Amino acid sequence: MFNIARTARLMAFGLCVAGGMAVAAEGPESDEPIKVILNDWTGQYVSAKIAGELLKKMGYNIEYVSAGAIPQHAGLSQGNLHFQAEVWSNNVGDIYPKAVEKGDIVEIGELGLDAWQDWMYPAYLEEKCPSLPSHTALWDCAQLFATAETFPKGRLITYPADWGTRSRDLVEAIDLPYEPIPGGSEGAMMAEIQSAYAVEEPILIMWWAPHWVFAEHDFKWIEWHESWGKCDTLEEQDSQTPDNMCGFEQPTVVKVVWSGFEDKWPAAYRMLLLYEQTNADQNAAILEIDQKGRDLDEVVEEWLANNEDRWKVWIDEAMQ
Repeated sequence: MFNIARTARLMAFGLCVAGGMAVAAEGPESDEPIKVILNDWTGQYVSAKIAGELLKKMGYNIEYVSAGAIPQHAGLSQGNLHFQAEVWSNNVGDIYPKAVEKGDIVEIGELGLDAWQDWMYPAYLEEKCPSLPSHTALWDCAQLFATAETFPKGRLITYPADWGTRSRDLVEAIDLPYEPIPGGSEGAMMAEIQSAYAVEEPILIMWWAPHWVFAEHDFKWIEWHESWGKCDTLEEQDSQTPDNMCGFEQPTVVKVVWSGFEDKWPAAYRMLLLYEQTNADQNAAILEIDQKGRDLDEVVEEWLANNEDRWKVWIDEAMQ
């Protein structure tokens, strides 16, 4: 049963449903804009924009704010930013865990993605480097990945600088014969992948799933020691050796809000608790945007039109 204060808030925020669209009868609890974070990769744009557009349907004032994957956490902690749809748990820097422990940032559940991050290579390289996909190939075939600028070291394309330094840290920890080169953006990294794949050139790159690239091309992940993909603590990651390498801790993808979010926008908070995206959702949307050149907002609107049976339940339950 509702308490009096909660009932009063919901009455003030009462929604009616007209033509399948949620419409605010009297307006949300506060007309102050909810600042929804945008990071610089397409999947995050999709998940953030869908969430923001759903909040708009509930009558909220939404402001989209671009922020770096690491710097955003300070803004969330201070209440200058309010909602992030995709925090990848293994790429959060030092501020985030402290802010969560202190209560300045609140995790509100997983987004629903079956996520993976690691170094990947095109399958056609296995003919030139038979020890692939084993991590031993990183030594056996380092010069295969070399360029004129990095020789005799191989070239490893890593995440953009503001996404963190996990690849560089691992290279240094186990003294790999590679030169880590930060990608300028997702788009720049994708251009590297497309260029290499077109002429079957070697490429080793830090990447992630879900992503449309796996629907178009045959890429594989480096496989580490028998415990590969299970680096559960920073201590385990830092203590790796060439004979006992677990690679990268694999992520969960969580939704987070500023600590004052629930009190200020309670119905929005409840909707975001229910909000989810799947790999299938993102793979399809990213393919349309990055490969087919469609507009982000157009693809988001199409998702909303095709998935009303899902999101209407989230809004209806948020208003109970």
